[in-house]
Amino acid sequence: MFPLRIFLLFATALLIAGFASVPALAKPNVIVILTDDQGWGDLSLNGNANLKTPRIDSLARDGAMFERFFVQPVCSPTRAEFLTGRYHPRGGVWNVSTGGERLNINEKTIADALKASGYVTACFGKWHNGSQYPYHPRGRGFDEYYGFTSGHWGDYFSPPLDHNGEIVKGDGYLADDLTNRTIGFIEKHKSGPFFAYLAYNTPHSPMQVPDHYFEPFKNAPLAQRYPGPQKEQIEHTRAALAMCENLDANIGRILKRLDELKLSNDTIVVFFSDNGPNGWRWNGGMKGRKGTTDEGGVRSPLLIRWPAAIKPGTVIEPIAGAIDLLSTILDCVGAKPVGEKPLDGLSLKPLLTGQKTNWADRRIFAHWNGKISVRTQRYRLDDQAKLFDLVADPGQTTNVAAKFPDIANELKTAVSKWRTEVVGDVRNDRRPFPIGYPEFPVTQLPARDGVPKGAVKRSAPAPNCSFFTNWKSTDDTITWNIEVVTAGKYAVDVWYTCPDDSVGTTIELKLGDRKLAGAIAKAHNPSLRGQENDRVSRGGESYVKDFQPMRLGTIELPKTTGLLTIQTTKMTGTTVMDLRGLTMTLQK
Repeated sequence: MFPLRIFLLFATALLIAGFASVPALAKPNVIVILTDDQGWGDLSLNGNANLKTPRIDSLARDGAMFERFFVQPVCSPTRAEFLTGRYHPRGGVWNVSTGGERLNINEKTIADALKASGYVTACFGKWHNGSQYPYHPRGRGFDEYYGFTSGHWGDYFSPPLDHNGEIVKGDGYLADDLTNRTIGFIEKHKSGPFFAYLAYNTPHSPMQVPDHYFEPFKNAPLAQRYPGPQKEQIEHTRAALAMCENLDANIGRILKRLDELKLSNDTIVVFFSDNGPNGWRWNGGMKGRKGTTDEGGVRSPLLIRWPAAIKPGTVIEPIAGAIDLLSTILDCVGAKPVGEKPLDGLSLKPLLTGQKTNWADRRIFAHWNGKISVRTQRYRLDDQAKLFDLVADPGQTTNVAAKFPDIANELKTAVSKWRTEVVGDVRNDRRPFPIGYPEFPVTQLPARDGVPKGAVKRSAPAPNCSFFTNWKSTDDTITWNIEVVTAGKYAVDVWYTCPDDSVGTTIELKLGDRKLAGAIAKAHNPSLRGQENDRVSRGGESYVKDFQPMRLGTIELPKTTGLLTIQTTKMTGTTVMDLRGLTMTLQK
């Protein structure tokens, strides 16, 4: 059923025979590659005959493959757990947008720890754990950041991106661009030690991929299909598979460059995904997909290559999770966590390096939108308290709670305790959006984080890459709940588009008794874009426009917390503007 997997198991002895035990550097380099919405089954390594991923598969051949590795059902929770080694509700992450995706400021990350241990650090790609400093990657231990901080983006071809807080234009297809940036970082810091966190945005929708990768899939029959009752959208699957093959090519470029620079032996390369597949497609017969706490929603590949210490073809059976990656990587490089909060994860180094250890059975929890499931080595108690034997029944078809009542009750108790102690009231989120840190003076307040009132609405249901539109009245307002960290003068830029008849319309910004007003002096009315690159119709994601900044002026603000409100006081046409967001810059 899994030819490559079987090959790995049989070939391990031969590979070990040729394995040279070379002493590792005191501080090996670290590259963590995280893909977005790529399911466990989206690899040829795991038996998917619909695509080929030889470069990613090579990480298992040349390193270690985990049989049962678990993440969370959606993006930002998994990312928070990787960064902190702690379950995501502990860090305040409960949503994927509008502020709920933010990792609490008092949490310490793997980048904090590696930086303290002498590493130069960088993050490239989708962040999804907060936009405003110090939620921003530059406030979480990363020396460099290039990508987007939102949960998804509206166009993958030369989109606007964030480079260390500055809005810049991307260069070509985003996954290719992120790979180029990562390779450039490796080349610049080849003397090491370096830590690169490459968080790809694909195959998350919108389903966009260059022609070179899509054409082979355009009309291709699929040898393997989703077997469940839900309907597979074939065009979506084809686009996702093409995006996965693009990822494979890009990861191959990184591995090749490591070889060329003679860095492979002492570079730890970690590969995993953030949740299950973003569509009903072949996934090894597992139940569930992205957004569910079932096996198919939370099982991810985990491949780790470190030639200096991990024998080729290593296959690891014990269950593991995203919460384990921080402890594992720090243990491998000889670094320590820098925070004082207890970790939920374990170091997997003994399993990776073949040390003799009595590895006890454990529980790994999955949580999303109030639903919780728990996994042991053999069983999963799902979010409806049904018990499944995943060894005998990997598709979760038969509830065995009545057959094993003691196990079911034990896991029910564990879930109840975890809900109380870990989840708590995490959804009761009143954190404001901070502005005004002198070390990071530019703060973006995107539409995603604002609240429209009156007739104003979002450009699409999903807030992440939306903008505000239908602003047509002096009664309409848009607000952001902000905290001004530093009293002082702030230059305000409004990122807008508007038609000709909006010229002369007056905009007012206010916080408490402080006000700033200015008039639209120039029309800017570009067309929506993004649809020209879509391979299938998108769902909740917004199309985008090329917004430009308009300097509204400078406002002096005290150190305070409150609602920052923008509205119009005089209209000259039928609409005010479409608003992508504000930029607040603390003046020196």
